[in-house]
Amino acid sequence: MTVETAEHAMTPFAALHHRPGEPLLLPNAWDHALAAALAARGFPAIGTTSLAVAAAVGLPDGQAATREHTLRLALTLGSEPYLLSVDAEDGFSDDPGEVAELAHQLWAVGVVGINLEDGLGPAARHAAKIAAVKAAVPGLFVNARTDTYWLGDGDGNGNGNGNGNGNETETLRRLDAYQQAGADGVFVPGLTDPGRIADVVRCVDAPLNVLYSPAGPAVPQLADLGVRRISLGSLLYRRALGAALDAVADIAAGRAPGGTTPSYDEVCALERSVSARASANSTG
Repeated sequence: MTVETAEHAMTPFAALHHRPGEPLLLPNAWDHALAAALAARGFPAIGTTSLAVAAAVGLPDGQAATREHTLRLALTLGSEPYLLSVDAEDGFSDDPGEVAELAHQLWAVGVVGINLEDGLGPAARHAAKIAAVKAAVPGLFVNARTDTYWLGDGDGNGNGNGNGNGNETETLRRLDAYQQAGADGVFVPGLTDPGRIADVVRCVDAPLNVLYSPAGPAVPQLADLGVRRISLGSLLYRRALGAALDAVADIAAGRAPGGTTPSYDEVCALERSVSARASANSTG
């Protein structure tokens, strides 16, 4: 395939990962209102966050407990004018066929990307899931996540020491397997050291996604290092919880809460815009 043909075949979401010096900053939402507000601020793509989906309904994150909740959120957000990528944990199954079926359901409601994490399980199993998804839904952007830094060193048997330092050799081994399986992008949350980020960028062909950390490199530095996608993960959700707790503490202490508070009408306007689009679609 020539470069020209490859560029022609690239989806709009994939193209956002191939802008040298301009990484995709992907904010993660957990409901329609936030996703709509972020889109109104000019973000062309929105991700979801599994922690927020799980916490909102009192279920554990990363335990394959929120498959149906994730699908419902995708149904709500997938028809909107922004590009939607869904955090699907490990695909909610060890069976590649079942993960591929989930991917097909997400694609059917308008989702353009999926994030799949290995949880330090066997790399071969995760690669099989990626291959099954790409075979079932070729146009879906698969962001393959390895947890070698997030959970600790991986030894290939699903064991981690939990130190969060990662093992670069194991990380690269896993990322290579996932690229060979067809992953469109690779994700290493917990990777924050500039030197190690640069090493991974040099060693992978697929766009590298890192998780933004307030204690790590800023967006311009990540761009200079060659990072192509910067996810916010659960940061916005945790900040929102913190802001709510700070506000109620201020009110209880007799102080006016600080920060930005959208008005009632501004929040309602996000929903009215949806109704207006639905009406236009039904009459057009």
